Amino acid sequence: MEKVLAVVLFILLVLTPVLFIVESGSETLEIYAGKGPGLVVHDPIDPAYLSIADGYLIPRIKILKALDVASGVLIANGVEYPLKLQLETSSWRMYYATVPLDRSVNGLNYYFRLTLSNETLVYVYNTDTSRFYYFNGSMPFKQVEWVRDRVGYQIFPDRFYNGNPSNDLRANLTDELWINEVSKGTPVFTRWDGPVTSLHCCHQYFGGDLKGITEKLDYLKELGIGLIYLNPIFTSGSVHGYDVYDYYTVDPKFGTLDDLMMLLNEAHKRGIRVIFDFVPDHVGLGFWAFQDVYRNGPSSRYWSWFIIYKWPFKLGDSSAYKCWWGIGSLPQLNVLNKEVRQYLINVALYWLSIGFDGLRIDAPLDVIDSENFFRELREAVKSRYPDAYIVGEIWDYRPKWLRGEAFDSLMNYYLGRNILLSYAGGALNGYTASARLSEYYAGIGVNVAGMGFNIIGSHDTSRILTDLGGGGLRDTPSNESIKRLKLLSTLQYTQPGMPVVFQGDERGVTGRQSNYDEQRYPIQWDRLNQEVFEHYKKLGKLKNTIPALSTSIIHVLSTEGSILAYTRGYNDEVLVVANNALEPIAYKLPEGNWSILYVSSGENVEVYNGSITVPPLTAIILAKEQSSTTSNVTQPIFTQTTTPSNNTGFTQPSEELWRTLFPVFTAVTVLVFITMAVVLIKHVKPR
Repeated sequence: MEKVLAVVLFILLVLTPVLFIVESGSETLEIYAGKGPGLVVHDPIDPAYLSIADGYLIPRIKILKALDVASGVLIANGVEYPLKLQLETSSWRMYYATVPLDRSVNGLNYYFRLTLSNETLVYVYNTDTSRFYYFNGSMPFKQVEWVRDRVGYQIFPDRFYNGNPSNDLRANLTDELWINEVSKGTPVFTRWDGPVTSLHCCHQYFGGDLKGITEKLDYLKELGIGLIYLNPIFTSGSVHGYDVYDYYTVDPKFGTLDDLMMLLNEAHKRGIRVIFDFVPDHVGLGFWAFQDVYRNGPSSRYWSWFIIYKWPFKLGDSSAYKCWWGIGSLPQLNVLNKEVRQYLINVALYWLSIGFDGLRIDAPLDVIDSENFFRELREAVKSRYPDAYIVGEIWDYRPKWLRGEAFDSLMNYYLGRNILLSYAGGALNGYTASARLSEYYAGIGVNVAGMGFNIIGSHDTSRILTDLGGGGLRDTPSNESIKRLKLLSTLQYTQPGMPVVFQGDERGVTGRQSNYDEQRYPIQWDRLNQEVFEHYKKLGKLKNTIPALSTSIIHVLSTEGSILAYTRGYNDEVLVVANNALEPIAYKLPEGNWSILYVSSGENVEVYNGSITVPPLTAIILAKEQSSTTSNVTQPIFTQTTTPSNNTGFTQPSEELWRTLFPVFTAVTVLVFITMAVVLIKHVKPR
């Protein structure tokens, strides 16, 4: 008797859960997606799987290829929306649906229905409830609407343009070398085309200023620029400005507050937004609070603003106080101190009130208590300036910072350098680059993709033309390096988000970082690579005029060999096909009528029988003719709410009925289990 009961109990324990997941013989399966890993992953808490972008609620679902899905729909509030393939690697595919926000104003309950290649139906539900849920207003990450259709431009003020020579020597008033007791020296003042010295990085001044930037706004407008990112302009002890002395004053070597206001006003007149560089982690030796600590020691009211190891100390002695990366001229702020936190937040709010449109945050990962601080900073900024754009200088791939609690974007070096630059330079083939693009976009929300600050080269890297084989400062770039640059920038301008150009890249400037940061050398306005300049102008015009390039969506296509391809727009309105090989490659176009908008290498390319031949080192932008019958992605394909009959001969009960009866079946199973357990215990004799 005991053995029989044990067998029955085992069967109940093992098979009961399966009975509610697989309906034997019905060719209908249920899968609980949860948070993975598994055959299917959808986590409504993770913005990578549920986000709001471009006026849509966008659920996404990742499915292993082993499941062999042929098609699928999202069923939300009883309405069906088609699933569309977006991303793909060798092991999985990611699909998405678009639900108009006006249909989700009161929230949604939803699930997925997949059709396998063998016509089996698979229903995908949550792990702990029958359906997934979205509640209106539950998305902490909100897009800044003006970002998506912009082209950005980074300006390093001292090296851009000299509009007021009378302020050139004012750097002498604050330069750190005069007060650094460990690394004393003399700053260098050089004519605009002077030689690079060992102080070029930080203490060699050329005279660029705010007035010079204002004078070049029409030049930027000609390039299609819609945002300027300014390297630090506040009073500091160096050329680069990352050693702030006073967060509330404009550095005299760059001009006055009036000069800054003029720049902001004139930029805004031209439809150009401006963001400033904010350094909350560390200050310079001349920072007023640090000077007070230096003079007064523990009796200073600002003693706890820093982490001091010994006093008295010499200015510049990295062993005496905590500093950034062990550099004695950059004392680190103790952001755990509430007074310091509030001071920094007030600084950000002040400059936004002056007229800036956002801020780029330097070295956020180095800030003490960074997660809590940036949560507080974001709350303070967004509560007053909801359209302010917040960018964090994080170089690697860290989606956790893009969940609505810190930044609107990272400086997307990972996308720009690890993927796009590596492909354009030949380090990655098209197949690998496609997979990396898919992995990149799968890990962030569609809304986050649309906010991308997509930079490749900056003041902290070699020039991208140099990276592509174009040589160092004043070298003449090869034709091959120019083609690779044009290929790279075409890919950059056609990604979701905002392409950001470092000053001079549009002119074909070269420079090696390893040679005293010569990538920061002043723009020589009498030198211009006209081919490169016209190319960037064309890209700017395309970005500003093609609506699909301002959407947040990208569909990465499966390719082989050297070809990289993707479409933009919810209806695949734009196709980009690139070839990083040194020989032409034929490519079969996706279904549709395609016309060529731009060929980066300038070669003649024609569409013939649905195919093109992509020249070497070339990216091609194509547009699809949109017929009047093209379906709108916002429309449901049908509104049936019951599960259709399968082909086994019996009618499948509706999903609603099954969900209603499920708790009853569960309760009965539990009751049987308890009864069997009691009987088993009674019949087991003690030994």
